[in-house]
Amino acid sequence: MVKPTLFVLAAGMGSRYGGLKQLDGLGPHGETIMDYSIYDAIKSGFGKVVFVIRKDFEAEFREKILSKYENHIPTEVVFQSVNDLPEGFTCPPERTKPWGTNHALLMGKDVINEPFAIINSDDFYGRNSFEVMAKELMSLEGNSAGAYSMVGFKVGNTMSESGTVSRGVCETVDGYLTTIVERTKIGYNENHEISFVDENDKEIILPADTPVSMNFWGFTPDYFKHSEEFFVKFLKENIDKPKAEFFIPSLVDELIVNGKAKVKVLTTESKWFGVTYSEDRAGVVQKFAELHEQGVYPESLF
Repeated sequence: MVKPTLFVLAAGMGSRYGGLKQLDGLGPHGETIMDYSIYDAIKSGFGKVVFVIRKDFEAEFREKILSKYENHIPTEVVFQSVNDLPEGFTCPPERTKPWGTNHALLMGKDVINEPFAIINSDDFYGRNSFEVMAKELMSLEGNSAGAYSMVGFKVGNTMSESGTVSRGVCETVDGYLTTIVERTKIGYNENHEISFVDENDKEIILPADTPVSMNFWGFTPDYFKHSEEFFVKFLKENIDKPKAEFFIPSLVDELIVNGKAKVKVLTTESKWFGVTYSEDRAGVVQKFAELHEQGVYPESLF
């Protein structure tokens, strides 16, 4: 049985939070959110961790993050740059924003040859979400190309009290994803209902149990080839749009529509939390303290 790899997206600056969230110590002994994800991944059966970061904070990342995982799990680092584009494309000089999550994912194509999961570095997903994903990836047999998966969180378990959030809102049939649409500015309205405003300026109410993507995906290596092909198409249409991003849900939706992939939605009762805004920090620190007090995590993770 091949152990799956965990691919961690850690290249973002966290503009809304105002700093490097990836390196912020939030646990009782300075643990980062990533530390909890890596700990949960090891406990759940993952065999390797690959991080995608920016080259300019490699030294700090290796010193403060990677050094902790030595003798616990093999790790590798790859780098995302706005200039890393397919042949024939040149990054416009005004472009400073990264090309998005699916571009970051592409950076792992040369070091990942087994089923893998991908997560954000600054999201806490909960142990059960890693367990269900590891179980699914390890159950794949033979030629499993296009047999993808996603941890589907209930939107009510993923909100921030400090502001709006972006989520991939999902529709499913018989446990498989049919459509996923990236929705921004999801928040609470005056009636404390969860809602967003669609492209027609209409308020859409989301029931609290609506499944959403928190960017916790399970893929087989063929996904990289699809990503390369779709990225070329994306650049032809968006190279001159400084804020356009190549999102994972956009490609997943395209592959589902074209019958090139099926995405199993894995259910979990895990509650997401994270530091989307600086105001979230105190509450996250308190939650980690409580998880340690309850014995969910040991006094020292590593």
